[in-house]
Amino acid sequence: MAFVTAVRRLSLAGLRECSWRTAAVTSGARLTGRRSFTGGTQPLRSDNKVTVHFVNRDGEKITVKGSPGDSLLDIVINEDLDFDGFGACEGTLACSTCHLIFDEETYKSLGPVTDEEMDMLDLAYGLTDTSRLGCQICLTKSLEGMVARVPESVADIRQSQDGSS
Repeated sequence: MAFVTAVRRLSLAGLRECSWRTAAVTSGARLTGRRSFTGGTQPLRSDNKVTVHFVNRDGEKITVKGSPGDSLLDIVINEDLDFDGFGACEGTLACSTCHLIFDEETYKSLGPVTDEEMDMLDLAYGLTDTSRLGCQICLTKSLEGMVARVPESVADIRQSQDGSS
């Protein structure tokens, strides 16, 4: 009986999502071309954006804005930030290429680390006590102005031993 109820709920949710997309297309509204690995989030007004500061491997500070609910990986992809090798698994928690380092205060506000994330962090180069994976950090308004530092190197299996890809 619980299985039947779960299937009904899923099918209703699918119909609502489909009808929203159909209504948006037929009403002349344009769907955004944003890529998102966390999926299902609708674009929010610009006043709801959260500012994030990335410090790349060269020490350059890059300031971008993202919507609450977007992961840090989504922001890197959507803003087309050039962090070599970043997000190789596209947010499936199967690599550590979106490894980021935070200051202590920000790290404490990010929420708990799952066992799966810890397993992937074990593979990351330059691991610190305040390391997290960008695909697992979702923006909230409380993270306004946060700073995320990209480590100097990345463990990317796609690169060969001589450094070429």
